[in-house]
Amino acid sequence: MAEENMRGVRFDIEDVTLHADAIHRGGGQIIPTARRVFYACQLTASPRFQEPIFLVDIQAPENALGGIYSVLNQRRGQVISEEQRPGTPLYKVEAYLPVLESFGFTEKLRAETGGQAFPQCVFDHWEVMQMDPLEEGSKTYDILMEIRKRKNLNYELPQLDKYLDKL
Repeated sequence: MAEENMRGVRFDIEDVTLHADAIHRGGGQIIPTARRVFYACQLTASPRFQEPIFLVDIQAPENALGGIYSVLNQRRGQVISEEQRPGTPLYKVEAYLPVLESFGFTEKLRAETGGQAFPQCVFDHWEVMQMDPLEEGSKTYDILMEIRKRKNLNYELPQLDKYLDKL
């Protein structure tokens, strides 16, 4: 769909009939056909995207917490902990933030908190997006179309019969 690497996918080849002559045997005999089958399997298997997630560590005084929560909620962020730093008026807020939503995050956070919040982002994990990228109007469909546009791929998604006709 997006010509990206896949994770958590395994294909088992159950049976293969190779050419009798050793010189004609090899990857060139199996790979093109197997690739078309794998692509067809992907389209029929309810595919999902995985998105990278940042762990955001934010230091701010108590009166800036409202602005922090506001910005995180607008950007699909999930707060995982909030604690006061002993001996200081500062709070430490840790949250998960999708990398896609992180562009302009620092500027928006500083604007909402009057420059009192100091975020630090680091990659933490990958997370499956539960929306169907093949369903028009979904967030993942829009992401898929942006990827296809950026990579100069055809805007129409490949149809299943494109891969089945040649089998």
